[in-house]
Amino acid sequence: MANKTTAEKLATIQKGYTLEGATIELGAAIVDGELHKEAQVRLPLAMMNRHGLVAGATGTGKTVTLHMMAEQLSTAGVPVFLADIKGDLSGLATAAAGSEKLKARTDSIGQAWSGKTFPVEFLALGGDGNGIPVRATITSFGPILLSRVMELNDTQESSLQLVFHFADKNNLELIDLKDLRAVIQFLTSDEGKDALEELGGLSKSTAGVILRELVNLEAQGLERFFGEPEFDTAELLRTAPDGRGVITCLELPTLQTKPMLFSTFLMWLLADLFEDLPEAGDLDKPKLVFFLDEAHLLFNGASRAFLNAITTTVRLIRSKGVGIVFVTQTPKDVPASVLGQLANRIQHALRAFTPEDAKALKATVSTFPVSDYDLEETLTSAGIGEAIITVMNEKGAPTPVAHTRLRAPESVMGPSTEELINSTVGGSALLAKYGTAVDNVSAYEKLTGKTAAPTGEAAPGQPPAPRTSGHSRSVQSRSGQADLDAEARRIEEEILGRPSSRPAPVPDRGAGTDAPSRRAPEPAAPAGGGMAGDLAGVLGGALGGGLKSMARSLGTQLGRELLRGVFGTSSRRRR
Repeated sequence: MANKTTAEKLATIQKGYTLEGATIELGAAIVDGELHKEAQVRLPLAMMNRHGLVAGATGTGKTVTLHMMAEQLSTAGVPVFLADIKGDLSGLATAAAGSEKLKARTDSIGQAWSGKTFPVEFLALGGDGNGIPVRATITSFGPILLSRVMELNDTQESSLQLVFHFADKNNLELIDLKDLRAVIQFLTSDEGKDALEELGGLSKSTAGVILRELVNLEAQGLERFFGEPEFDTAELLRTAPDGRGVITCLELPTLQTKPMLFSTFLMWLLADLFEDLPEAGDLDKPKLVFFLDEAHLLFNGASRAFLNAITTTVRLIRSKGVGIVFVTQTPKDVPASVLGQLANRIQHALRAFTPEDAKALKATVSTFPVSDYDLEETLTSAGIGEAIITVMNEKGAPTPVAHTRLRAPESVMGPSTEELINSTVGGSALLAKYGTAVDNVSAYEKLTGKTAAPTGEAAPGQPPAPRTSGHSRSVQSRSGQADLDAEARRIEEEILGRPSSRPAPVPDRGAGTDAPSRRAPEPAAPAGGGMAGDLAGVLGGALGGGLKSMARSLGTQLGRELLRGVFGTSSRRRR
């Protein structure tokens, strides 16, 4: 390496980044301290679903890099999802103005620059910010992701799995937090003690802890993030009338106050896409590129179940045409099981001010292929807007490491005006669909006999479900009770791994008489669904405790129903 001339090093980079198909242009290579615009560094568009990592210390240009990449993906007809944490990415909707300084930079790297606007859709979690409100129902969010938000331990997470299973089997729709609270209150009440015993692995004390954490979420005002109409993640896959990909920008103005919720919500969007999208194989360009900013928030204190589920999602979602780019400070922020699947690497400068910084620097260098650069020196001396790059080429091999001066975005590197954002949101076709929250009949109303709370006019196309009387909702048929008893015995035998102690059901001779009660409604039809191959191992760890035997019974009806999805998510929605 040390004996190579500058020309030889340059030739290696030029050959390594000479690609045949469509590409994302990243910038020009710097070799031996000199910028060479004839050595263009690029990323094959077809390899964007091999996932990537944009890393670097604060202030080194990571946000500008993903901004620049999003512009080119949109131009290529690829939809993009971005989490706008600092509010800077809304500038994608506004054309940038040129300057002499900008022209000098773009000319030096061979970039033909012109100011442009891009098609942007603005979203906001639960309406927290300027954008179309994004909500999820509790049932589709699932117990693993909800456990992450509530910071439950493994035992409590396994118990919450059982609560969801009980609700699924008994046609108790978990739409918002009050629905889940009502189900847990029912199970811990005198009326629900039999059902609690039937669940076996759920103790009253653990249910009480979960209930307390649930009340804490409501006290923090998090109920606005859960409800209907639920956001359909297919909205992220749209293209504009001119063929460019729509850039969906999710505003997160209060991230620092609710980091766990926001990072987990982003994972829900991915999990939902994973469940809904068909297998696509290798495509000329991805269906969607999903940028996960502040990725370290996903992994801090995460349970093994959550990490396993993320790993599985990252590994399998690429075959459905979705690329994920993790954005964080150092590769050390990402678990090795996930980092090993990130083929495209854009590493901005790192600092080595402390022993911990020096350790992170050495770990980062070790993740790169052997190169002609002294990476420890290059990574600590790289300027703002420069990065060390290696990506996967069209043949699936890593490209040479290249110290690169990156291209400049063509839209504003900062926020758009509030007037532009508001007018864009007001003119969006999604506003009529998701703008107004609705409160349909669900578990809370069924268990308490109360009517749904008024929510004003429903959004167009989303009329509230027809209401039925509290008395008729609380009546359980004889066949429904028999099914529930049979299911209870099956749960005890298959989940707890022991013969059932429950007696066989006695025929009800008074079946013709309706008796009001607070029992759960009759069981729903089986939900079905399950991914036996890869998910059997994941859910064996994810479900935990007595549920592990369930994960080994994926072929059974009960296994398919309780499995739900990678994160325990469910595709049964009321959209």
